[in-house]
Amino acid sequence: MVSTLDQLKDELNSASQEHVLQFWSELDDQERDAFWKQLSTVNFKNSNHLFERAQRSLATDTEKLDERMEPIPSEHFASQLSVDEAELERYENAALEEIAKGTVAVLLLAGGQGTRLGLSYPKGMCSVGLPSGKTLLQLQAERIRSVVNLAKQKTGKEGGICWYIMTSGATNATTRKFLEANDFFGLPATNVKLFEQGLLPCFDFDGKLLLEDRNAVALAPDGNGGVYRALETSDILADMTQRGVKYVHVYCVDNILVKVADPLFIGYCITKEAECGAKVVSKEEATEPVGVVCKVDGRFQVVEYSEITERTAKLRDASGNLVFRAGNICNHFFSVDFLRAVCEQHERNLKLHVAKKKIAHVDARGEKVKPDTPNGIKIEKFVFDAFQFASRFVTWEVPRTREFSALKNADGAKKDCPSTARRDLLHLHRTYVERAGGFVDPGVDVEVSPLLSYGGENLEKKVRGRRFQSSTILLADNE
Repeated sequence: MVSTLDQLKDELNSASQEHVLQFWSELDDQERDAFWKQLSTVNFKNSNHLFERAQRSLATDTEKLDERMEPIPSEHFASQLSVDEAELERYENAALEEIAKGTVAVLLLAGGQGTRLGLSYPKGMCSVGLPSGKTLLQLQAERIRSVVNLAKQKTGKEGGICWYIMTSGATNATTRKFLEANDFFGLPATNVKLFEQGLLPCFDFDGKLLLEDRNAVALAPDGNGGVYRALETSDILADMTQRGVKYVHVYCVDNILVKVADPLFIGYCITKEAECGAKVVSKEEATEPVGVVCKVDGRFQVVEYSEITERTAKLRDASGNLVFRAGNICNHFFSVDFLRAVCEQHERNLKLHVAKKKIAHVDARGEKVKPDTPNGIKIEKFVFDAFQFASRFVTWEVPRTREFSALKNADGAKKDCPSTARRDLLHLHRTYVERAGGFVDPGVDVEVSPLLSYGGENLEKKVRGRRFQSSTILLADNE
């Protein structure tokens, strides 16, 4: 870290980034102080190296991976629909025992601002119009409470799950205030820990750092793969170790059906002694633009639809199933030991994902510019790019209708939007009620509180033989 202006100038000159200080003489003391604080966090030599790696990544992004790919070997793959009930119970019990001992944590990736949804607040605060009005964060917090209660019922032990939430600079304060205002939706405050993902500089196409303002380098969140660096720099990994956490369920905020701390998935991974696991859904069609989990050059990886040809995407096996069908839904299992190894040994080698973007900046005259065409690059890392470092990796396939409905777009898109998320959750709850012996009239919505039932259990007393003719919210006795 530089301590004088002359040292900073020398560092910038040696990195050919001297333009960063072009407006220094025009800044007042307050602006200089803010700029100095930001610049002290930037390693300019490393920034140049980052740009060089980004350039190589752009060059290789057009390469197709077809000839280097192979599907997931059967010994690394299991489907919830094909595993017998006794084995499912074994997986569930294994996880509930660990939850009761406090060795399981969950980690929420919640850095998104919800701009595609048209929101002015973090995506986790979104309500999709359920009868209860519950937000994504409330649903997830209540699922944590519910699975802890299931573990207590099974073992008699009062366990707990720490909810780690990775935010971004844009979402941290608002998310924290929202959770505090709602008393963390019933979770102990000591078991909810927020931390921020890092930032990476934005470059023009010649490798020059872009200035967001006369006294600020343009920075952007480093993607959900920034979780590995943030775990270490925010001392979250140390906190996990201090708490005795061994296993972590990592998921993304925008899946309204996510089974937080899913005992079946966690128990499967624990039973298989996996370091790393991915929950997947079967692709709906060959051309669905979703990444697939597979092997590339003998290592596990997520391959995006754009990285393979249509011919490979449409390949089918003898049973008529897509060969590459394990759709990635950003739902993962990690052992803490594996996370530590990634943080300490592999983070710097994670693949860079580079996008050409229209980046607002100030020009050489200090005037703000909002370009109409891409003028630079933003760089991200993805959480799944750590799969390649696992020697014991497994995948767990689940039914899409029970576990995956993304919330990414405004309702006008008619896909992955609030309307479809609400529809999918209420459809799932209808199946819970009907399976428990209830009857729901066509067009009637019945919402099941997570505090009453985590996955359809404990409903018979409330619904058996009952007919629902109007919108109903089924609550736990203590709600």
